[in-house]
Amino acid sequence: MRSILVHADNDAAFEGRLQATLDLARRFEGHATLLIATPLQQFVSFDPFGGTYFATEALAAAQADDLALESRLEDRLKDEDVPWDIALADGEIAGALSAAAVFADLAVVSLPPAGAKAGPPPLLAGDVALSTAAPVLALPRATRTFDFDAPVMVAWNGSAEAAHALRAAIPLMKERAVTLVTVGKDEDGFPATDALSYLSRHDVHAELEIVERGVETVEERLEKEALAMGAGLIVMGAFGRSRLRETIFGGVTQYLLTNSSVPLLVAH
Repeated sequence: MRSILVHADNDAAFEGRLQATLDLARRFEGHATLLIATPLQQFVSFDPFGGTYFATEALAAAQADDLALESRLEDRLKDEDVPWDIALADGEIAGALSAAAVFADLAVVSLPPAGAKAGPPPLLAGDVALSTAAPVLALPRATRTFDFDAPVMVAWNGSAEAAHALRAAIPLMKERAVTLVTVGKDEDGFPATDALSYLSRHDVHAELEIVERGVETVEERLEKEALAMGAGLIVMGAFGRSRLRETIFGGVTQYLLTNSSVPLLVAH
């Protein structure tokens, strides 16, 4: 993970997101890219008769805010022992991050606050994971640093998405306790034993835990297992079912991306 992309903004969670990014860059001798994105569509409005209006003054103010943030970040980072650069983009946040992540090994974002009505999209991590091959590290808003020692839980369901996430997470699994957790009967797909063998070839000696679902949903059971083992990271495939289906009916991805108190490493 030598090229790490992080979403930069004026949000209260950004400092913790930045610190985790710097921790990762130091660990892997990597480079941090901070992306500031201004969604232009929020400054465009339409009337019922087909007219289009552009809020020029509001856009100018937003661009001035971005430049001020860039200046503050340059001052903040000038004494850090990590190579970095700052990029500005005009598109919506998820699209800008996805485009910038083409040559990134990891994209870092924050999970949404409870009941968020403003700020980044509530499923930003999922949107980015669906649009790029890079894994996405989604951090709870209370994150202050990245814990490289706490156990890792892999939410395993045999899907291609879960396998992709597992492969992407290997650098973060080194010298840590790793457990693959399957809820209920192992689903059709790639056997958990194959995943364990793959990890062992990378010197990651994981355990398999099969737990009963009981009266809880799969996502609630996974969350309970992660908290019980003191996990510092949950690795999971994003949207094994369609995004539309999860939006309508709910699902593991949507639940954890809006409720998790544990950092998530997601990939599609």
